[in-house]
Amino acid sequence: MTLWIAFALGVFAFHAHAATPAGKQPSSANEATAPEYKIVTASERGTYIVLGRDLATTVAPDAGFELEALPSAGSAENVRRLRFEPGVKFAIVQSDVYQAFLDQAAAGNKEAGNIIRPLRVILPLYNEEIYWVARADSPLNYVHEVQTARINAGPVGSGTALTALTMYQAMFHAPLPDDRTTYLSNEEALIKLTGDRTIDVAVIVGGQPMKLLADMKPEARQLIKLLAFDSSHAASREALKTYFPATVRQASYPNLLSEDLPAVAVKAFLVTYDYNLRQTTRYLTRFARSLCANLPGLQAHGHPKWKEVELALPELGEGWSYYPATAREIQACSAAQRRGLPQTRFGCSQQVALLGLCDKP
Repeated sequence: MTLWIAFALGVFAFHAHAATPAGKQPSSANEATAPEYKIVTASERGTYIVLGRDLATTVAPDAGFELEALPSAGSAENVRRLRFEPGVKFAIVQSDVYQAFLDQAAAGNKEAGNIIRPLRVILPLYNEEIYWVARADSPLNYVHEVQTARINAGPVGSGTALTALTMYQAMFHAPLPDDRTTYLSNEEALIKLTGDRTIDVAVIVGGQPMKLLADMKPEARQLIKLLAFDSSHAASREALKTYFPATVRQASYPNLLSEDLPAVAVKAFLVTYDYNLRQTTRYLTRFARSLCANLPGLQAHGHPKWKEVELALPELGEGWSYYPATAREIQACSAAQRRGLPQTRFGCSQQVALLGLCDKP
């Protein structure tokens, strides 16, 4: 029975061992001098790692460095690894996780302040859907009905776990009870949910189409369902003070949904550190320029979530800051695009390149 459940849910874990890490390029003449940077993402079956690999194969080469996309437990771990792990220059982080660190710092937590204050935003990316998954035969149909359910929040250190706890707190004005909360991986939680039924709801966060859910077999509809988000309910309105209304499209998960589903989402951000070494600043500047130049290709050929990414730098919340070097490039690129100026492959306008002001790799 358990094997059939795993097959229907598509939660088998396959680990591919490539000859070179994800994002590494074949050897070339400049390999000895090209820096090797890393980006921390999330689960191997999530959306973040796909975007990380897209950046590694499409954006990093034109910026003059190699980029390796690393899996992780999620956003909370990513913040720490970006802050302290050598070679990690980029991280994808959920907005509520970033804000939670800032809130803790503002409340006097010195460790939180030491971790988060030197971090800087490169670009807001897209809204990432929050899935509340129940058994197919569950009496639950809406997210606001989960108050007394046994909930798997996600692994400790993950953005998913913090999102689950934060959203529950917002809806019900109380913390998730310890005796009804588990911290398993998505795959383990789905097996528990449908196997021994010791879990009533599993919270999963990922941009659609998320591989874990998209890979499920048609038989999965007999086992699980996604709970709808009723934005008119009082508890839901409380959650919308932190999160964003969204729609999970039937086309993203045809084996699970018969129609589009109202849902809720959290914003994902591309984040770096406030580097001031000249060499690092130059490479990050080139990265922003390459991202600008290559975004149309990513939107055409990369993960579907790239279509939601805009080269815009909206106002950030208190305590958030953009990285100045990349912000200047993105603003210049956006301005050039609005004026219809032709771009070189490195993102500079032709006029800037002719003046010798385009800092190519």
